[in-house]
Amino acid sequence: QGRFRIGKKVSYLFIADLHLSPDHPRLVRGFLALLQQYQQQNTQLYILGDWFNTWIGDDDTAPWLDEVVQQLKQFSDAGNQIYFQAGNRDFVLGKNFLNQFNGILLPDVYTLEINHQKFRLEHGDALCTDDIAYQRFRSVIRNPVLLSLLKRTPLSFRQKLANGFRKKSSETKQLKNYDIMDVNAQAVDSVIEQVDFLIHGHTHRPEIHLLGNKQRIVLGDWRADSAWILEINEQENSSLDFKKWTY
Repeated sequence: QGRFRIGKKVSYLFIADLHLSPDHPRLVRGFLALLQQYQQQNTQLYILGDWFNTWIGDDDTAPWLDEVVQQLKQFSDAGNQIYFQAGNRDFVLGKNFLNQFNGILLPDVYTLEINHQKFRLEHGDALCTDDIAYQRFRSVIRNPVLLSLLKRTPLSFRQKLANGFRKKSSETKQLKNYDIMDVNAQAVDSVIEQVDFLIHGHTHRPEIHLLGNKQRIVLGDWRADSAWILEINEQENSSLDFKKWTY
């Protein structure tokens, strides 16, 4: 259950694909700036995957990450709530990390209701069904038994494994057709049927797609000075603001 300030309207904020890492400090500063801007607005922050560029386990620590956690604590202590949904880069991020700032781990697919409208939330990679090789890899690497075994290995081994996956992924993407890495239309139709909105990231192609009386909103990836964010304010007629936020 999220926390709400009594008597103050809720601001629902959706972001994805930040890919935070010590190698890109401007992205980290941008995320911290977002927390500061929305800290006093009774915000329910939904991070729909790839929050971090890689995540090798909740037992990993670093000074830059400590600062992020500190700011997340301040954001949470101010009465806001943070929700996280796993992406393809950080699917091993778990409750041990989130518990440091009262964050909530969402399932891979989550339905949120705002003002009697249903929003389906997911990272988006499961919708890219034309990329058969990736879907096979996804089903293997996210197997609960394998993940449990990997978490017991040394951090150094997991770091080498993550670096290898990233390198292989980068090489593979250069050989793939651009359209294969986008969502499949039939896959979208099958999941949007029971909701009013589908919100996802992963593809790095920010846009609002109109599908009859429904909408598919694609969150964009973060850049050195800007990010695409979706804000929905709780009021009689939900105010939906999909915008390029600069920092």
